[in-house]
Amino acid sequence: MSAEIEPLKIYIGWDSREDIAYQVCRKSILEHASVPVQIIPLKQRDLKKAKYYQRKRDKLASTEFTFTRFLIPALQEFKGWALFIDCDFLLKADIKTLFDKKDPNYALMCAKHNYKPKAHTKMDGQQQTHYPRKNWSSMMLINCGHPSNRALTVDNVNNEDRTGAYFHRFSWLKDKEIGAISHEWNWLVGWYKEPEDGSPKALHYTEGGPWFQKYKNCEYAVDWHRMESVYLRYVIQERENKLEKELSRPKSVNTLHMPLERKELFHNIIRNNIDPENKFYKTNEEEIIANIRKS
Repeated sequence: MSAEIEPLKIYIGWDSREDIAYQVCRKSILEHASVPVQIIPLKQRDLKKAKYYQRKRDKLASTEFTFTRFLIPALQEFKGWALFIDCDFLLKADIKTLFDKKDPNYALMCAKHNYKPKAHTKMDGQQQTHYPRKNWSSMMLINCGHPSNRALTVDNVNNEDRTGAYFHRFSWLKDKEIGAISHEWNWLVGWYKEPEDGSPKALHYTEGGPWFQKYKNCEYAVDWHRMESVYLRYVIQERENKLEKELSRPKSVNTLHMPLERKELFHNIIRNNIDPENKFYKTNEEEIIANIRKS
């Protein structure tokens, strides 16, 4: 018997304003994956409930996962490898191919862009900020067991003195501990061009994707809408399957979705028609048994 393959761990940044982006990103990974994967949405509200995240809102944070991505080594108990990507990604290739590039000599691997956006805003009007190593942290293949990543404790990530610049520039690491991955796995839409820059394996709608009205006709919008259609067909099929299963199940008044007083009305109608003398239709099991024995 062959050993069970451990799924690849993939964390996706989740923002309440961009759930559809997350869903389509997730579906694009599943559609191309040749091995089992475990996809985990980094939801700030859930991390707060679990006491992993307590930072106050940062006015420079453009998404709800600006800081939560750096909790991944702690969430992984500082073991194994895990991938982080922003929710505005769209995979066009097998994610296994990316994991095959992991090198234990590095604490972290990423696409080392030289990205300098011209626009002053992005997404739904969020301020566009400029800083060294911009967009390096939007896709990170993290060696969670590397000794240097021990610096990313829950307390350190929540330390308000540690700014976004500290984390997004990988300031807890030495330069030699940061490995390079081809920009084709973090293809900045509107920045890289085919064929001179190669061919995208993972599209990154970093300035805004087709789910925003302003960017509905951006480059590679057709690719995103095509995968959105695949996701929506999947959702519809799942709901049809659930409805068919539900319709085939035996029904009782108690399984109906309605207010309690209306259920009680139905119970009274049934009692009056089936057991007008109220001998058998009782909620007390002992009374029901007693009446059966008397009959």
